[in-house]
Amino acid sequence: MKIEIFALCDAATDYGGKLNILGAFDGIFAPKVPVVQAHCAIALRLRLSKVEEGKHHIKLNLIDQDGRLVVPGMDANVDVKVPSHRDSVAINLVLNLQQLKFEQFDEYSLDLAIDNRHEASLPISVVKLENNRPALP
Repeated sequence: MKIEIFALCDAATDYGGKLNILGAFDGIFAPKVPVVQAHCAIALRLRLSKVEEGKHHIKLNLIDQDGRLVVPGMDANVDVKVPSHRDSVAINLVLNLQQLKFEQFDEYSLDLAIDNRHEASLPISVVKLENNRPALP
């Protein structure tokens, strides 16, 4: 199994097997906390070979630096079938998030596990704005 795309973005859609991504980002900037991201999406594209056909469990956790969940964990189950005329197949998953709330300025991590095995992490920085610029450490 190969992760071809794993991104936090403004919006994403799956249209006929095509993954459309708009505005991938890893930083959220705001003048005060709590910080609320009104809308965003997680876009995931996985490539699986014939020997990986079957059911797979996908879990996403958004955690703070202490490992606490920011929102409840997100789970999906997929049943992958590779057509006989192909060696592999790509699957797209899009998860839309509304009113994502961060209680403090900090570093966060979006962690991806497949079949109970950690596969990837995306860092997310929530940064304070001062005078319309990111504050210096």
